[in-house]
Parts: sequence; C-alpha cells; structure tokens
Amino acid sequence: MKWTRIRIKTITDAEDIIISDLYDCGLEGAQIEDKIPLTPLEKEQMFVDIAPQTEEDDGIAYLSFFVEQKEAVDIDAIVAMVHEELNSLKEFMDIGDGTVTISETEDLDWINNWKKFFHHFYVDDLLVIPSWEEVRPEDKDKKILHIDPGTAFGTGMHDTTQLCIKKMKQYITSDTELLDVGTGSGILAILAIMYGAKHCMGTDLDPCAVPAVAENMETNGIPKDAFQMLIGNIIDDKAVQDAVGYEKYDIVVANILAPILVELTPVIVNQLKKGGVYITSGIINGKEDTVIEACKKAGLEVIDVNYQGEWVGVTARKNL
Repeated sequence: MKWTRIRIKTITDAEDIIISDLYDCGLEGAQIEDKIPLTPLEKEQMFVDIAPQTEEDDGIAYLSFFVEQKEAVDIDAIVAMVHEELNSLKEFMDIGDGTVTISETEDLDWINNWKKFFHHFYVDDLLVIPSWEEVRPEDKDKKILHIDPGTAFGTGMHDTTQLCIKKMKQYITSDTELLDVGTGSGILAILAIMYGAKHCMGTDLDPCAVPAVAENMETNGIPKDAFQMLIGNIIDDKAVQDAVGYEKYDIVVANILAPILVELTPVIVNQLKKGGVYITSGIINGKEDTVIEACKKAGLEVIDVNYQGEWVGVTARKNL
C-alpha cells in the first residue's frame, strides 16, 4: 500500500495549532519530529523501552501527514489545501518556514524506520543484539541475546529492563519457576531461561506479544515447553490467575509502571511461593514509595531498592 507523505517544516510553538487546523480539514494522525526532551511525567505516561538519544532542542519541528494513494483521492487538491491553510496561519502567528515537501512511502518504511534507534548494547556480561547487526569477534564469548523487539515491545535497552535483568541474575537457579507479568517481547523470560531457569510463564494484554515472543524464542533456541504465554489481565481476570497458578513461582518479575504495580502487588502475592522474590521496575524516580508501600501492605518484605538513570527497581520477598 502506497501513501503520500506531506511534511511541513515549522516551529515547536506552532505544532498544536497546525495539527488542529489540518485535522479540521480532514488530515489526521500527524507524525511529530522535534527535539523537545520528554518531561518525567511524559516518560511515565509514554513508557517505552527504546529511548533514543536526541540532540539539543533547536525549536524546529517537522509535521508529517500521510494520505493513502487511491483513485478517489486528489493529492494535488489536498496539498493545495495545506498550502492555503498555512498561508492563513502565517497572517496571525509565526509558523517558521512553513515549507511543504511531498514524498511517497510504503507501509514497510513505517515498520522499519524505528530500527535506526536500536543497536547492540551490553548488560554486564550479556550482549543484546538485533538481527540486522553482526556479532563482533571480540563478543563471541559473551552470553548473547538475539532479539528483534518490534515497535512496541521491550528490548532491554531501557534502564528499567536492565534493572530487572541484573536483579534476576541474583536469584535464578536451575529449579526456578518464573512468572513475567507484561512480558512484551519476552526478553526477561527468555533471559531467565538462558541463565538457567527451569520454566517461565508470561502474561500480556496485547495479543501481538504472542508472535513476538515465539519469534524471539526460536531465534534464541528456547524450547517451546520452557516458556508459556497467556493473554489477559492477571490483575482482575480470575481465569488468568487460575491458569497461571497459585504459590507456584520462585520469582515474579514485572517491568510495569508504578500505578499498575500498586494494583498488581496484592494479587501477585498469591502466585508467589513462600520465600519467593518479587522483582519490579518501570518505576520513575520519586514514585518508588508507592510501590514499597504496596509491597508492605501485601505482606511482602522489601529487601532491595535499586536506581539506574531516572528509574527505580524494588525487590521484595514473600516470607516463610
């Protein structure tokens, strides 16, 4: 499927006005490119594992609108309308250059464009590398995780995931049964198996996690019976809770935002074995007290709080 991309060079102060104005004219789904750093609140609300480095904000912004190329669509008329709207806006506000460029794109471009942000990286003795990069000779002796995270799943690059990885390594044994809540691409469960865990269960809300996990398992040679997946919300779905099982897991890991962890904790305590360890992250610095309090209220003993970048990991134990 081919699309026409209408790209407008403007300034950050004019982004919202232009998007709103063109939305009223029928153009939806603007792609915004600027260098404005995310605020802590935005990072919490837009939690992602891929955190590309950005340059210093220069006030310039690019807005892209995509129009499907179909017989009934008059691209020239739409472009003329965009020019007309921009000229009208220029009469009463600064929109910067206000220049428009037109190009053609396909779905494949959207699918693969994010890959430029994801390159190999290390977590202690672990190399995490995507399929489009080669393992260097000097890395051949490292533990290697081959993973293609996709646009919406965890890659391990984010501090929160690294906090979980480092903590899991402390507790995994050859007898470990591990539950990964919000498994996404399956990176934590797959790594748990690579580090010697006996068996893992993963839950996620998004059905797209199933093929992502399956692909990453196959790529890393993980046996199918070593990692099971369930789709559903373990917080309020009794069927999911029953399927996962009770007092079954030596480790429960959850790399999820603090408000969700607060809801999850009193439920997940039932899945933990006595003496089991609850490893959490996804907690933005300053919100850790809410998770610590939730752990204590659920009868868990908080045994460690770790910090990396702007993120926090809280580890607790279900006492015997």
